[in-house]
Amino acid sequence: MPLADIQDRIRAACEASDRKKDDVTLIAVSKVQPNDRVLEVLEQGHRVFGENKVQEAAGKWPAFREKYDDIQLHLIGPLQTNKARQAMELAQAIHTVDRPKLATTIARLAQEIGSCPDLFVQVNTGEEPQKAGVLPAEADAFVAEVRALDLPLKGLMCIPPVDEEASLHFALLAKIAARNGLAGLSMGMSGDFERAIALGATHIRVGSAIFGDRVPV
Repeated sequence: MPLADIQDRIRAACEASDRKKDDVTLIAVSKVQPNDRVLEVLEQGHRVFGENKVQEAAGKWPAFREKYDDIQLHLIGPLQTNKARQAMELAQAIHTVDRPKLATTIARLAQEIGSCPDLFVQVNTGEEPQKAGVLPAEADAFVAEVRALDLPLKGLMCIPPVDEEASLHFALLAKIAARNGLAGLSMGMSGDFERAIALGATHIRVGSAIFGDRVPV
């Protein structure tokens, strides 16, 4: 079973880094995966999943939650402010807070709704123009801005450039988090999560290694 294999690899990576397995949350990235594959993972006992798009999540998870009420949904894709309310009502965590307008929108909605998901600030560690995220040099100021809004900021998230050594970006994210007193590190995917765990990841986002290749639309 791919899920069991991933869990074994997480356990081994934690042991190698002298960390506890319970300190690392495996987010099974179910975006564009058919429901039968998601159901198979649910039936193996896994409950933490990641989606990129609010609309896809809204069409998929309410039905699953009727049977599995302990599902934890993490939004790991770019979030438009006009989808923020729906995202907050669906997800237990949002990993892509990346600009002041989104942060202030979430803060306003949190007051209206009376609750707020756990939040992560996305940092564009590779400073890639096509990628979302606050630049590393601006991360400290933005973290302070989010905290000033009294939001439940848990940590930082990054997606390293595909053509660079991921460990350099994981180390940079960990350094920014440490100096800001943030414990959460959302980093590491199917191809590099062991390196992320070695550098302190608390949340890893694994899709194809669990579900198989995405089904073409």
